[in-house]
Amino acid sequence: MAHVIRNFTRPSKADIEAIGKFSPATIHEAQGKLGALDPRIKPIQPGLQLVGPAITAKCHIGDNLMIFEAINLAQPGDVLVLSAGDNPDQGGFGDVLAAACIGKGIAGLVIDAGVRDGRGLRQIRLPVFSLGLSIKGTSKDTLGTINHPVVVGGELITPGDIIVADDDGVVVVRTDDVAKLAKACQDREDSEAKLIEMHRSGRMEIEDRYAMMRSKGCVWSD
Repeated sequence: MAHVIRNFTRPSKADIEAIGKFSPATIHEAQGKLGALDPRIKPIQPGLQLVGPAITAKCHIGDNLMIFEAINLAQPGDVLVLSAGDNPDQGGFGDVLAAACIGKGIAGLVIDAGVRDGRGLRQIRLPVFSLGLSIKGTSKDTLGTINHPVVVGGELITPGDIIVADDDGVVVVRTDDVAKLAKACQDREDSEAKLIEMHRSGRMEIEDRYAMMRSKGCVWSD
């Protein structure tokens, strides 16, 4: 059924900023190795970063009609999350729609399909995360939904979920307790910073790993 929901509850600016300080990899680990989208969904150029609440749309495969209304309904800072049929062989989003996103203040795009106009998108530097580039255009004939839950990259994404993305990929944050997750992320980063400093000095704490390997039957010999 074609259905458009105009409004949804967005997370607070404070919650978005609290989570946006951390990388998708750190968030993924801190929330129990959950929320990572299909690793095929990557930025169209290195160095792009993205954080914001998801505004969702579901398009029929090979059609981009619903993207236009999703952009129209978006608020500044939203991340446009498009379910387009897991189809890299289409390019239903390009520099024209990217310009519309910038005009609305949209933070970026995550889509399980291809995009096109790669040169123009890179010049605009709108954070676009997709299955790659494809010159093949799409039709504008088939209705879909806006602001319903969608599955993109194997993950269920609900309007208002926080999306975080960088060179490594995309993660979705669904928790209501953002402060707890942010603390877990910070604890993980602090721990890794200590390990990095120790490793750079030429030291490694490996006794615990030795014990684990022995328990699994590992044997050493010269």
